[in-house]
Amino acid sequence: MRHMKGSTTKAARLIVVMGVSGAGKTTIGERLADALAVPFIDADNLHPRANVEKMRGGSPLEDADRWPWLEIVADAMRNTADKQGRVVCACSALRRDYRDHLIDKAGEPIAFVLLHGDKELIAERQANRTGHFMPPALLDSQFATLEPFEDDELGITLDVAYAVDDLVTQAVGFLQ
Repeated sequence: MRHMKGSTTKAARLIVVMGVSGAGKTTIGERLADALAVPFIDADNLHPRANVEKMRGGSPLEDADRWPWLEIVADAMRNTADKQGRVVCACSALRRDYRDHLIDKAGEPIAFVLLHGDKELIAERQANRTGHFMPPALLDSQFATLEPFEDDELGITLDVAYAVDDLVTQAVGFLQ
């Protein structure tokens, strides 16, 4: 677990649980939203059909695919927080410029929870899930794209080897 510098997490209305495919973003995001008694958004559900088909076909998204999607995600988070006070969103947000784009489009700080861990463990978890459009073959490209937090980012990195309850407890502690 590593806390980063930045503005206070208590002020952040927008929370993004991020990481590579199969890291547990949806599971942890849903549980974190429940623990905080706030709404949950799965950014995967906001992908345009063309993005889903591209990934389902085994091709990684390019930046031209991502920018409009990230804008949709930022709008959804901001609109939900405006109505409900705070929101948790599961979104890959693998690169610094993607995180910056989300912040810019949302128009306010975002607290990030990075789920990170051993590639073999994540690959095993990914292989055991059903019904997701992201094929395991794209995991290497996800790890190659992932950029860890920089010192000025508001975020925490959690090791996915821990139990779900432990990860949620660590995230809640970071956000309160």
